[in-house]
Amino acid sequence: MAVVQSLLPRLLHLPILTKPTTALFFLNPFNSKPALNPPSRPFATLLRSTLSAAPPPSLEDADDADLLAAAAVPQIPADRLFVPPETELPSGDGAAAALSARVLKGSNIVLSKYARDAQVAQAEFVKSSVRTEDCPSDGLPEFALVGRSNVGKSSLLNSLVRRKRLALISKKPGKTQCINHFRINDSWYLVDLPGYGYASAPQELRTDWTKFTKDYFLNRSTLVGVFLLIDASIPAKKIDLEYASWLGQNQVPMTLVFTKCDKRKKKKNGGKRPEENVQDFQELIRGFFETAPPWIMTSSVSSMGRDEVLLHMAQLRNYWLKH
Repeated sequence: MAVVQSLLPRLLHLPILTKPTTALFFLNPFNSKPALNPPSRPFATLLRSTLSAAPPPSLEDADDADLLAAAAVPQIPADRLFVPPETELPSGDGAAAALSARVLKGSNIVLSKYARDAQVAQAEFVKSSVRTEDCPSDGLPEFALVGRSNVGKSSLLNSLVRRKRLALISKKPGKTQCINHFRINDSWYLVDLPGYGYASAPQELRTDWTKFTKDYFLNRSTLVGVFLLIDASIPAKKIDLEYASWLGQNQVPMTLVFTKCDKRKKKKNGGKRPEENVQDFQELIRGFFETAPPWIMTSSVSSMGRDEVLLHMAQLRNYWLKH
């Protein structure tokens, strides 16, 4: 069955299976009901990658090249890596080491030839919308940030663009109540969405936020991917797993972004290190997906993961624009 060209951008984050299958890639332990609106997301042939000993892609500016050189060697099994479409991977002797050198630091994401033009030179707020149809209509690609109300969405957005107050940071969770579009380099958008879970707003408003956010996920044609933020300073929350479940069931392209990875809790008080909470979340998510979705560890305080997120967005965006 041939891949339908118009579906390629929406399939960009689908886990890559090791053998053909007609079953959905997603397993939901919390809800055995069929996926919402499945006719709108036909499950086309999954994208695969070929193998070859190609060097890491060179980026167009020096800063990005430096990031590539600094890529860490993670201890992640090859079958748990996220390999973007059209990515050539090393084979033969030394393939494992060569592959590790292409993985972004603090993530499971392999760099592809599309990882270019990652730096942010300009950022501006464009508009707030309460309906998907009111969002900008210029056709530019966009990435949505979503997570629990106190997970640090605005802090991450400000860190990505190196601006302290581009997105308002509030001490009260639930401050974001609209779909907020920020135009980057006059060529793509970062989108700040209302948080889920606790919010200092009436119940009826929280219900409306959930409704229009999900409508945005399902019907926004320029959405390249959703970056689901997870607080790595605390144990996994069921609500985060359920949100990931919903995105997966509806085949919405998703990257897990673990926030607050700079925080350290004392072992004697029963706290776990962020990397331990990230690992625990990965084990739980195995019950959802046949293969791992892309993930990145970040900290808005130390800027950990900022450049890695931008490189990942760049390769997804450039692939989306080509197809």
